[in-house]
Amino acid sequence: MSSLEIIGFGAMNIDRLYLVERILTDGEAPIKGFTLSPGGSAANTVYGLAKLGMATGFIGTVGSDDPGQMLLRDFESVGVDSSRIKVKPKAETGSVLCLTDHLGRRALYVSPGANRLLTAQDIDLDYLNQANILHLSSFIDQKQLEIQQSVVDELSPSVKISFAPGEIYAAKGLPALAPLMKRTYILFLNRHELEELTHEGFEKGVQRCLEQGCQMVAVTLGKGVIRQGKTMACYLSDGEQECMIEDESSGERRVMDTTGAGDTFAAGVLYGLLNERDLRECGLLGEIMARFCIREMGARAGLPSLGELAQSYQERVGRPM
Repeated sequence: MSSLEIIGFGAMNIDRLYLVERILTDGEAPIKGFTLSPGGSAANTVYGLAKLGMATGFIGTVGSDDPGQMLLRDFESVGVDSSRIKVKPKAETGSVLCLTDHLGRRALYVSPGANRLLTAQDIDLDYLNQANILHLSSFIDQKQLEIQQSVVDELSPSVKISFAPGEIYAAKGLPALAPLMKRTYILFLNRHELEELTHEGFEKGVQRCLEQGCQMVAVTLGKGVIRQGKTMACYLSDGEQECMIEDESSGERRVMDTTGAGDTFAAGVLYGLLNERDLRECGLLGEIMARFCIREMGARAGLPSLGELAQSYQERVGRPM
């Protein structure tokens, strides 16, 4: 068995989160809350998996500043191997200004900082080849996308690729992502990203991604899709089977912040895959994990331990996880 079950590779950011009364295009609105939170899409997913007890590592860059140290300490607090994270001298750590309102709407402004200093020389291929899964997420600059493509080309066939392109990469379109997607084992997108990437509705869009070579696609559906009178939270397909998972969040206390919910969903699905669960079980674990996330401000504050996830799972399905 590999010494690391999953390694993440993506941007590392400090999220500066403002809870506002409403998102504006012009005008004024009060700030109702503020928090600093460790972030970065793949980083959030790996953190969530580490908190569930999975053996994890990460490839990325931070600056030699206090936010960079905060990111490293946060990883180390849950046992993520940070030995391959490079600290760039005199650089500022990447940051995201995030405005979020009580309806779950967000506006994100990204300053890449040290993330754009990642080079091919920072990547240890032997380190990556020990993993069962390499989980990729986006960078701002084209240079880092090209590094990721080169790494995937050189990676051992035994390592499965998990890919969460996010809006930044999705906006580049299918041709730009084809080199990564043809090697992707599981692709994570939200509905908006999928439609932007493929110019199709989510079900046809999933089929187009499968045709690109992805073996499995998992899509979060935002406010949900109504099927047979029920609100569905996510859709998963591997080309032979498909499933939708019902949103059971009605009646819970209001959503605090949706930052990182998709990353946490990915952590739940990947936990299921690494533990050989079927498609529906993976989707269910992802949906439960995402509901933990949105109860607190920030991408990581609400994430569950394995015991908390198991308890929530048993309450939901009536049997042990």
